[in-house]
This record gives sequence, C-alpha cells and structure tokens, in this order.
Amino acid sequence: MTDTEPGAPAVSGAEIVLDAVTKHYPGQRDPAVDRVSLRIPAGEIVVLVGPSGCGKTTTMRMINRLVEPTSGTITIGGADVTAMDPDRLRRGVGYSIQQAGLFPHLTVAKNIATVPGLLGWDRRRIAARVDAMLELVGLDPAEYRGRYPRKLSGGQQQRVGVARALAADPPVLLMDEPFGALDPITRGALQDELLSLQAELGKTIVFVTHDFAEAVKLGDRIAVLGDRSRILQYDTPAAILARPADETVAGFVGTDASLKQLTLTRVGEVPLERGATVGTTDSVETLRTASGDRSTVIVLDERGRPLRRVTAAEAHTASTLDAAGTAVEATVSTEATLQAALAALLAEASATAVVVAPDGAYVGLITVETLVAHLSTLRDSVRGSTRDEVESPAPDQAERPSEAKA
Repeated sequence: MTDTEPGAPAVSGAEIVLDAVTKHYPGQRDPAVDRVSLRIPAGEIVVLVGPSGCGKTTTMRMINRLVEPTSGTITIGGADVTAMDPDRLRRGVGYSIQQAGLFPHLTVAKNIATVPGLLGWDRRRIAARVDAMLELVGLDPAEYRGRYPRKLSGGQQQRVGVARALAADPPVLLMDEPFGALDPITRGALQDELLSLQAELGKTIVFVTHDFAEAVKLGDRIAVLGDRSRILQYDTPAAILARPADETVAGFVGTDASLKQLTLTRVGEVPLERGATVGTTDSVETLRTASGDRSTVIVLDERGRPLRRVTAAEAHTASTLDAAGTAVEATVSTEATLQAALAALLAEASATAVVVAPDGAYVGLITVETLVAHLSTLRDSVRGSTRDEVESPAPDQAERPSEAKA
C-alpha cells in the first residue's frame, strides 16, 4: 500500500526497520531473538506468525521498547528508537493486546483518553477524540463512553482496546494476539473491522498471532518465524501459500492451502453471473420469458434489492409473481471473502448464492464453479511465475517483498 497508488487511502503509517536485532536475557545460554532483520513498509499490516515461544512477541515488543534490545537497531520513520525517551516513544506507538488490557477502574472514555491526556491535550479535544474513536470502532459514544470494562462483552472490550491504541493517532500500531481469546464469530467480525479501519487509516500495523489463517486474512505480508525469531519466509500471503520456503513453512500453511487462498479475494473481485431479473411490477409472462433456459430468476424490489429466487420450473407453474419461488433470506456481500462465499454456497441446495452490494442492491450470482475457476487461475498464475523465476535471474534482495534475513 502506498499513497501514490490511484484510489489508495492516504498512508499515515511510518516504515519500521529492524537491523540485526537481538535479545539475550541474563542467565540464558541462547538469545530469545537472534539477529533479526526486517523491513516493514509504511501503511501495511505485517503479521508475525510462529509457534509459541519462538520469540515473535519479544520481537514486536522491542519496537516500542517494552523489551529492551540487547543489540541491533530499530528505526521508525528513520528515527532510532533506542535514542528516544521510552515514555515518549510509547505514547507515539499504539499497543493492543489480548483481552484488551483495559484499566478496570476507569470508564471507557477515560481508558481511551489515557494517552491523549498524557500528551497534554485539552479536555474538549480529548472528549471529541473519544467520541470519534468509539464511532470508528462501531460503538455508540452516548451508550458506551460512561461504562466500565466489566459491563462490556469480550468483543466490545477489544474494540475499546483498539480505540485506545488509536486515540493519539499514532503512525504505528502493535497488536499482540488481540483477538486470540474471543469466540470464532466475534473474532472474525473484529478481523473484518480491523481491515475496514486500515483501509481508512493506512497505519503501519505489526500483528502477532500463532494462527496462520488469521495471518493470511489480515496480512499484507507475513513473516513466518522459527526458533529465536529466525525468519523462515517473509512475503505476501499469496506467495507463501503458493510456494512455502521449506517444510516448516509448509507445515504452517497446512494441507488446505487452496481454501486459505479463498480468503485473499473478495467476492466483488471475481466475475459473477448476472442471472435473469424481473421487477415486482412485471407480469408472470415476463418472468417466464426471462427464465428461458436459465436455472434462476431473481425478483427485485423497487430499489434493486433481491426479494425472491425463482427456478425455471417454478416460473412456468406460477400463477402470480409474488407467489413464485422462495424468499431470498441469505445473501453474500461483494465485500465478503471467497471463503465466506463458499460457506454460504454449502448452505444452499442449488450451490448458488445471491450477491449484493454493501447497500443491499443485487449484483449477481456466485457458484461453486466460480470458485473452482478462480483457484484454477491462481494455480496457472503460480506456475507461470515459477517458470519466470527459473528463466530470469532473481532481482536484488532489497527490491523483493521477501526482504528479510536472519
């Protein structure tokens, strides 16, 4: 993500560079983190993924010096963090952790206001920022600003934690398994919320997780870490899924790499079947004509939203339009991932799902064949890029997305 790409959001993040960063705890024979070098581009989400105890959280915490590096350098926006006052550094870096880490004796508003208050903002500015942050994470300020954390659900607490981390508008946000303690439905919703926020804000986000599926969904790039944070592979999710660097990385990817690839594409990015449509004021004869040899006709309301789904057989036996077919109860948004679309397709007897725009207007139909064709295109693309790599010399390491060394 760059601020020069047409249609891209403005990037408010800063580049982070780790150069030969090491953490060696006294009394330990081996370092917890051993000479890690990594460039994290401004405005991207970079996910550190690896097994428990590999050093990924330690690596992330050295960025804001919650853990002091033993050696090496870390820069944010070109400034050496080891030369900064630690408190000043941390006030300029957002930090969100598992189970939110809210202060239980402070209201939601006071939790969010913590860093702006430390920075000396006036009360009016803080109050406006608190309300803006609550709205940003989908919580009504009037309802939530005066609540205490114990009166919130786990998902609501996590949203407040993200709001607090963003309150002072930091260029960098560090997230340490922030959704790990939540149920799958809430976790998925907050992942979507984070992606939506990032599309609007363009922060530099370093996200730690042990869940590779989460890394694939969220990351612009993924750093797969081994023991002592040794970087096994650093690349885009698509590249890692298609070409794991070694058997260890392949183990993270798992045997369902094709299904994971479905999380990389939104429904609106693939060709959809338009299908036949009629309006509520059309006649039954129009419905029958529209069906022709098509398997499905969609009845749309006056605002173009899908109301009913009618098969060809139902169209030819219907006596009235409003009684034809069955109501469209479940739809798939163009903003949903293809993996979410697959789940919807499996719930439909026809293996066809109705796709709508964010405003609910009908867009088209997605089928299992659509997903199969997309995966086939991905495989062909990977084969083509692999042949290109064999036939062409590799570019300089500094120019490649996999810019990492251990």
